[in-house]
Amino acid sequence: MKLDRKKHWETVYETKNPDQVSWTQEIPKTSLEFIHSFKLNKDARIIDIGGGDSKLVDYLLKEGYNNITVLDISEKAIAKAKKRLGEKASKVNWIVSDITEFEPHSSYDVWHDRATFHFLTTDDQIKKYIKIATKFVSGYLIIGTFSQNGPKKCSGLEIIQYNEEGLTSELKKGFDKIQCVTEDHLTPSNTVQNFLFCSFKRQLTVKPLIPLPAS
Repeated sequence: MKLDRKKHWETVYETKNPDQVSWTQEIPKTSLEFIHSFKLNKDARIIDIGGGDSKLVDYLLKEGYNNITVLDISEKAIAKAKKRLGEKASKVNWIVSDITEFEPHSSYDVWHDRATFHFLTTDDQIKKYIKIATKFVSGYLIIGTFSQNGPKKCSGLEIIQYNEEGLTSELKKGFDKIQCVTEDHLTPSNTVQNFLFCSFKRQLTVKPLIPLPAS
């Protein structure tokens, strides 16, 4: 039986609070450090893949970034984030979509993904993701996945663990690795999950999509 991924995540966000899901992170320290390392202007186009009701967007807004997009498969996750942000939510571009079916309208300077990529467990899903990222990222890519010392499942779903070599290999046709770090994430239930975070720069030999000028 094929998993209905959207239904699964809508149920998760409908029935659980942030303190009941393992991925909740009060301060997205590693993600912010990577973004800061790129030394981009505040109008850089940043997209958070699978951002749901993650607080990364809160910190980016607080720091003055003004061109932020948050994508998630769950409409309920995005609704929670909007409610939390209040009036500030109007400053964000919100997109409800499965990442493998995402059709961007412009390129992005930063593509950030913490804990979405490792849920793609088939070659077809992974190829679709990489094809979209390769086409629409003009600057940098940040991916955080469970490491080979991390969990083998999350939210009842199978995941793929990665090491530095494996993640770099998946992206080698469009991106050059900048750096990788591992991080122990302490969940709300006080268990430890080991993550691998890697940053990449778009290869200049592969031409990204250039956004059309405003008419």
